Amino acid sequence: MSEASHPFDQAIALVPQGDGEFLGHTHPGYANFIGPYGGITAAQTLNAVLLHPQRLGEPVAFTVNFAAALADGPFTAKARPARTNRSTQHWIIELLQNGEVVATGTALTAVRRETWSGHEAVMPEVPRPLDVPRTPRKGVEWLHRYDMRFLEGMVPRKWEGQGADESVTRLWVRDEPLRPLDFASLAALADNFFPRIWLRRATQTPIGTVTMTVYFHADSAVLAQTGTSFLLLQAKGQGFRNGYFDHTGQLWNEAGELLATTTQVVYYKE
Repeated sequence: MSEASHPFDQAIALVPQGDGEFLGHTHPGYANFIGPYGGITAAQTLNAVLLHPQRLGEPVAFTVNFAAALADGPFTAKARPARTNRSTQHWIIELLQNGEVVATGTALTAVRRETWSGHEAVMPEVPRPLDVPRTPRKGVEWLHRYDMRFLEGMVPRKWEGQGADESVTRLWVRDEPLRPLDFASLAALADNFFPRIWLRRATQTPIGTVTMTVYFHADSAVLAQTGTSFLLLQAKGQGFRNGYFDHTGQLWNEAGELLATTTQVVYYKE
Protein backbone atom coordinates (compact mmCIF):
# COMPACT_ATOMS: atom_id res chain seq x y z
CA MET A 1 0.00 0.00 0.00
CA SER A 2 1.43 3.37 -0.97
CA GLU A 3 1.65 6.15 1.60
CA ALA A 4 -0.82 8.29 -0.37
CA SER A 5 -3.48 5.56 -0.17
CA HIS A 6 -3.03 4.83 3.55
CA PRO A 7 -5.83 6.30 5.68
CA PHE A 8 -3.33 7.86 8.08
CA ASP A 9 -1.48 9.69 5.31
CA GLN A 10 -4.78 10.86 3.85
CA ALA A 11 -5.79 12.17 7.28
CA ILE A 12 -2.60 14.13 7.99
CA ALA A 13 -2.16 15.45 4.45
CA LEU A 14 -1.61 19.23 4.41
CA VAL A 15 -1.53 21.43 1.32
CA PRO A 16 0.94 24.35 1.54
CA GLN A 17 -0.67 27.77 1.21
CA GLY A 18 2.52 29.80 1.72
CA ASP A 19 4.11 31.53 4.69
CA GLY A 20 3.84 28.51 7.00
CA GLU A 21 0.12 28.01 6.39
CA PHE A 22 -1.41 24.68 5.33
CA LEU A 23 -4.87 23.47 4.41
CA GLY A 24 -6.06 20.17 5.84
CA HIS A 25 -9.28 18.20 6.17
CA THR A 26 -10.72 15.87 8.78
CA HIS A 27 -10.94 12.18 7.84
CA PRO A 28 -13.94 9.90 8.54
CA GLY A 29 -11.62 6.99 9.28
CA TYR A 30 -10.49 8.65 12.53
CA ALA A 31 -13.86 9.78 13.86
CA ASN A 32 -14.37 9.72 17.63
CA PHE A 33 -17.46 10.25 19.81
CA ILE A 34 -17.26 14.02 19.29
CA GLY A 35 -14.95 15.24 16.55
CA PRO A 36 -11.84 13.36 15.43
CA TYR A 37 -9.62 11.03 17.46
CA GLY A 38 -7.26 13.28 19.42
CA GLY A 39 -4.21 11.37 18.19
CA ILE A 40 -4.94 12.27 14.58
CA THR A 41 -5.38 15.94 15.51
CA ALA A 42 -2.01 15.76 17.26
CA ALA A 43 -0.42 14.21 14.16
CA GLN A 44 -1.93 16.89 11.91
CA THR A 45 -0.61 19.62 14.20
CA LEU A 46 2.88 18.12 14.28
CA ASN A 47 2.84 17.57 10.52
CA ALA A 48 2.62 21.34 10.00
CA VAL A 49 6.10 21.50 11.53
CA LEU A 50 7.41 18.41 9.75
CA LEU A 51 6.40 19.85 6.36
CA HIS A 52 7.61 23.39 7.03
CA PRO A 53 10.45 24.38 4.67
CA GLN A 54 12.33 26.13 7.50
CA ARG A 55 12.39 23.14 9.85
CA LEU A 56 15.70 22.36 11.51
CA GLY A 57 16.32 18.83 12.78
CA GLU A 58 13.81 16.33 14.11
CA PRO A 59 11.12 16.50 16.82
CA VAL A 60 12.30 16.17 20.41
CA ALA A 61 9.24 17.49 22.26
CA PHE A 62 5.71 18.30 21.15
CA THR A 63 2.62 19.57 22.96
CA VAL A 64 -0.89 19.97 21.58
CA ASN A 65 -3.69 21.75 23.44
CA PHE A 66 -7.24 20.86 22.41
CA ALA A 67 -9.23 24.10 22.57
CA ALA A 68 -12.33 22.67 20.87
CA ALA A 69 -13.40 19.59 18.93
CA LEU A 70 -12.80 19.91 15.19
CA ALA A 71 -15.93 19.84 13.09
CA ASP A 72 -15.99 17.60 10.02
CA GLY A 73 -14.49 19.57 7.16
CA PRO A 74 -11.48 21.69 6.25
CA PHE A 75 -9.13 23.38 8.69
CA THR A 76 -6.07 25.61 8.48
CA ALA A 77 -2.77 24.78 10.18
CA LYS A 78 -0.27 27.55 10.85
CA ALA A 79 3.28 26.87 12.02
CA ARG A 80 6.10 29.31 12.62
CA PRO A 81 9.56 29.00 14.12
CA ALA A 82 9.57 31.30 17.16
CA ARG A 83 13.34 31.00 17.53
CA THR A 84 16.11 29.14 15.72
CA ASN A 85 19.42 28.46 17.43
CA ARG A 86 22.49 26.61 16.19
CA SER A 87 21.01 23.14 16.67
CA THR A 88 17.52 23.71 18.14
CA GLN A 89 14.33 25.29 16.94
CA HIS A 90 11.19 26.31 18.85
CA TRP A 91 7.80 26.23 17.12
CA ILE A 92 4.32 27.64 17.65
CA ILE A 93 1.39 25.99 15.85
CA GLU A 94 -2.32 26.74 15.52
CA LEU A 95 -5.22 24.86 13.97
CA LEU A 96 -8.19 27.00 12.94
CA GLN A 97 -11.71 26.44 11.61
CA ASN A 98 -13.92 29.31 10.48
CA GLY A 99 -11.33 31.74 11.79
CA GLU A 100 -11.43 30.31 15.33
CA VAL A 101 -8.62 28.43 17.08
CA VAL A 102 -9.46 24.79 17.75
CA ALA A 103 -5.98 23.63 18.79
CA THR A 104 -2.63 25.15 19.67
CA GLY A 105 0.75 23.52 19.88
CA THR A 106 4.42 23.97 20.57
CA ALA A 107 7.33 21.88 19.38
CA LEU A 108 11.06 21.60 19.85
CA THR A 109 13.07 20.25 16.96
CA ALA A 110 16.81 19.68 17.10
CA VAL A 111 19.79 18.30 15.25
CA ARG A 112 20.73 15.33 17.41
CA ARG A 113 24.34 14.33 17.99
CA GLU A 114 26.00 11.13 19.15
CA THR A 115 26.35 11.04 22.95
CA TRP A 116 26.15 8.56 25.79
CA SER A 117 22.63 7.15 25.77
CA GLY A 118 20.44 5.04 28.03
CA HIS A 119 17.08 4.99 29.74
CA GLU A 120 15.67 4.02 33.12
CA ALA A 121 12.17 3.27 31.88
CA VAL A 122 12.48 -0.47 31.23
CA MET A 123 9.98 -2.33 29.10
CA PRO A 124 8.05 -4.84 31.25
CA GLU A 125 8.31 -8.53 30.50
CA VAL A 126 5.19 -9.42 28.54
CA PRO A 127 4.14 -12.03 25.97
CA ARG A 128 5.13 -11.31 22.39
CA PRO A 129 2.43 -9.54 20.36
CA LEU A 130 1.51 -12.45 18.10
CA ASP A 131 1.05 -14.63 21.20
CA VAL A 132 -1.63 -12.23 22.47
CA PRO A 133 -5.18 -12.51 21.08
CA ARG A 134 -6.31 -9.56 19.07
CA THR A 135 -8.75 -7.37 20.98
CA PRO A 136 -12.16 -7.13 19.25
CA ARG A 137 -12.85 -3.65 17.91
CA LYS A 138 -16.18 -2.11 18.80
CA GLY A 139 -17.41 1.44 18.93
CA VAL A 140 -16.02 4.54 17.29
CA GLU A 141 -14.38 4.44 13.87
CA TRP A 142 -10.79 5.29 14.83
CA LEU A 143 -10.47 2.00 16.72
CA HIS A 144 -10.55 0.23 13.35
CA ARG A 145 -7.33 2.00 12.32
CA TYR A 146 -5.27 0.04 14.87
CA ASP A 147 -4.46 -3.59 15.63
CA MET A 148 -4.73 -3.60 19.45
CA ARG A 149 -3.78 -6.52 21.70
CA PHE A 150 -4.48 -5.73 25.34
CA LEU A 151 -2.42 -7.34 28.07
CA GLU A 152 -4.17 -5.56 30.95
CA GLY A 153 -6.22 -2.47 31.66
CA MET A 154 -8.91 -2.85 29.02
CA VAL A 155 -12.10 -0.80 29.29
CA PRO A 156 -14.34 -2.36 31.98
CA ARG A 157 -16.60 -5.14 30.72
CA LYS A 158 -19.36 -3.93 33.03
CA TRP A 159 -20.02 -0.33 34.03
CA GLU A 160 -20.99 -1.04 37.63
CA GLY A 161 -19.12 1.74 39.42
CA GLN A 162 -16.61 -0.65 40.99
CA GLY A 163 -13.30 0.15 39.35
CA ALA A 164 -9.73 -0.96 39.95
CA ASP A 165 -7.33 0.42 42.56
CA GLU A 166 -4.85 1.24 39.79
CA SER A 167 -5.30 2.38 36.22
CA VAL A 168 -2.37 0.62 34.53
CA THR A 169 -2.89 -0.33 30.88
CA ARG A 170 -0.51 -2.33 28.73
CA LEU A 171 -1.14 -3.27 25.12
CA TRP A 172 0.61 -4.09 21.88
CA VAL A 173 -0.56 -1.92 18.99
CA ARG A 174 0.30 -1.07 15.39
CA ASP A 175 -1.33 0.81 12.54
CA GLU A 176 -3.87 -1.01 10.40
CA PRO A 177 -3.32 -1.35 7.52
CA LEU A 178 0.39 -1.68 8.25
CA ARG A 179 2.39 1.50 7.86
CA PRO A 180 6.06 2.25 8.63
CA LEU A 181 6.45 4.21 11.86
CA ASP A 182 7.41 7.88 11.74
CA PHE A 183 7.12 10.89 14.05
CA ALA A 184 3.56 11.73 13.04
CA SER A 185 2.23 8.22 13.59
CA LEU A 186 4.17 7.89 16.86
CA ALA A 187 2.51 11.09 18.10
CA ALA A 188 -0.88 9.64 17.18
CA LEU A 189 -0.14 6.36 18.94
CA ALA A 190 0.71 8.29 22.12
CA ASP A 191 -3.03 9.03 22.44
CA ASN A 192 -4.05 5.38 22.08
CA PHE A 193 -5.07 5.02 25.74
CA PHE A 194 -8.61 4.94 27.08
CA PRO A 195 -9.34 7.43 29.88
CA ARG A 196 -7.79 6.33 33.17
CA ILE A 197 -10.87 7.41 35.10
CA TRP A 198 -12.94 4.76 33.30
CA LEU A 199 -10.71 2.08 34.81
CA ARG A 200 -10.68 3.63 38.28
CA ARG A 201 -14.45 4.17 38.51
CA ALA A 202 -16.00 1.73 35.98
CA THR A 203 -18.39 4.53 35.15
CA GLN A 204 -18.93 6.04 31.69
CA THR A 205 -17.73 9.44 32.79
CA PRO A 206 -17.76 12.15 30.07
CA ILE A 207 -14.17 13.19 29.37
CA GLY A 208 -12.09 15.31 27.01
CA THR A 209 -8.32 15.57 26.62
CA VAL A 210 -7.17 19.12 27.28
CA THR A 211 -3.47 18.86 26.58
CA MET A 212 -1.02 16.15 25.51
CA THR A 213 2.77 16.18 25.40
CA VAL A 214 5.05 13.70 23.65
CA TYR A 215 8.80 13.45 24.26
CA PHE A 216 10.58 11.67 21.41
CA HIS A 217 13.55 9.57 22.57
CA ALA A 218 14.12 7.93 19.19
CA ASP A 219 15.44 9.51 16.02
CA SER A 220 14.22 8.82 12.51
CA ALA A 221 16.75 5.99 12.05
CA VAL A 222 15.33 4.05 15.03
CA LEU A 223 11.78 4.66 13.80
CA ALA A 224 12.75 3.37 10.34
CA GLN A 225 14.26 0.22 11.91
CA THR A 226 11.06 -0.30 13.88
CA GLY A 227 9.10 -0.22 10.63
CA THR A 228 5.66 -1.84 10.81
CA SER A 229 6.31 -3.80 14.02
CA PHE A 230 4.14 -3.63 17.10
CA LEU A 231 4.75 -1.09 19.86
CA LEU A 232 4.19 -1.82 23.52
CA LEU A 233 2.22 1.00 25.14
CA GLN A 234 1.85 1.51 28.87
CA ALA A 235 -0.03 4.19 30.78
CA LYS A 236 -0.95 4.92 34.39
CA GLY A 237 -2.96 7.70 35.97
CA GLN A 238 -1.42 9.92 38.62
CA GLY A 239 -3.80 12.48 40.13
CA PHE A 240 -7.59 12.85 39.91
CA ARG A 241 -9.09 16.00 41.42
CA ASN A 242 -11.72 18.67 40.80
CA GLY A 243 -12.60 17.64 37.28
CA TYR A 244 -9.11 16.93 35.87
CA PHE A 245 -6.71 14.01 35.91
CA ASP A 246 -3.39 13.22 34.28
CA HIS A 247 -1.56 10.14 33.13
CA THR A 248 1.95 9.25 32.04
CA GLY A 249 2.78 6.75 29.34
CA GLN A 250 5.67 5.00 27.61
CA LEU A 251 6.02 3.55 24.11
CA TRP A 252 8.61 0.86 23.30
CA ASN A 253 9.31 -1.11 20.13
CA GLU A 254 9.58 -4.89 20.12
CA ALA A 255 13.36 -4.63 20.61
CA GLY A 256 12.77 -2.87 23.93
CA GLU A 257 13.91 0.54 22.75
CA LEU A 258 12.11 3.43 24.42
CA LEU A 259 10.68 5.46 21.54
CA ALA A 260 8.64 8.08 23.38
CA THR A 261 7.12 9.08 26.69
CA THR A 262 3.92 11.05 27.06
CA THR A 263 1.81 12.96 29.55
CA GLN A 264 -1.80 14.02 29.24
CA VAL A 265 -4.31 16.09 31.17
CA VAL A 266 -7.98 15.17 30.79
CA TYR A 267 -11.15 16.97 31.84
CA TYR A 268 -13.91 14.85 33.36
CA LYS A 269 -17.47 15.57 34.37
CA GLU A 270 -19.51 14.00 37.15
